[in-house]
Amino acid sequence: MKLRPLGIEGAWEVTPSPHEDARGSFLEWYRHDRLADAIGRTLPVAQANLSTSRRGVVRGIHYADVPPGQAKYVTCVRGAVWDVVVDLRRGSPTFGRWEAVRLDDVDRRAVFLAEGLGHGFCALTDGATVAYLCSTVYRPAAEHTVDPLDGRLGIPWPVAEPVLSERDATAPGLADAPLPAYADCLARYRRSPAA
Repeated sequence: MKLRPLGIEGAWEVTPSPHEDARGSFLEWYRHDRLADAIGRTLPVAQANLSTSRRGVVRGIHYADVPPGQAKYVTCVRGAVWDVVVDLRRGSPTFGRWEAVRLDDVDRRAVFLAEGLGHGFCALTDGATVAYLCSTVYRPAAEHTVDPLDGRLGIPWPVAEPVLSERDATAPGLADAPLPAYADCLARYRRSPAA
């Protein structure tokens, strides 16, 4: 398993090492110890989610209030998605920057994103199935979304006509969303259990 930091502090790409033989393949898609060694703290898993989307669906950009925030470990178990991490932390040196990683059922990559970062993806195939490990449970009042088509973000979604939920289609832009402060996120990271 290889972990590579993305260009946004708190975001990592994880590439597993599959073991293949005539029967098929086996891989460790999540290892708490290796992730903790890389990020310097553990990821407590409080909830696991699974979503299935048809080609062209864009989900996100989603994030949670900090504190407590919600860190995520995301992989695509069927099909393919173009996964996007956005720095939504006001005051961060990379505020407003985004990075994308293709997640699919071939390379089996995953993405880790820390509390305060936004997450979204575009389904590249029908039946794209995404699995998430989350550090906190879903709390509707603390969950938010930023317009994934906001020109200020400039994300070039790889689909001509994105299919959005009503919530995502009516989300505020980056300038109007109640975004977390970078200082609050850093304090949250320091309070997390050490590796």
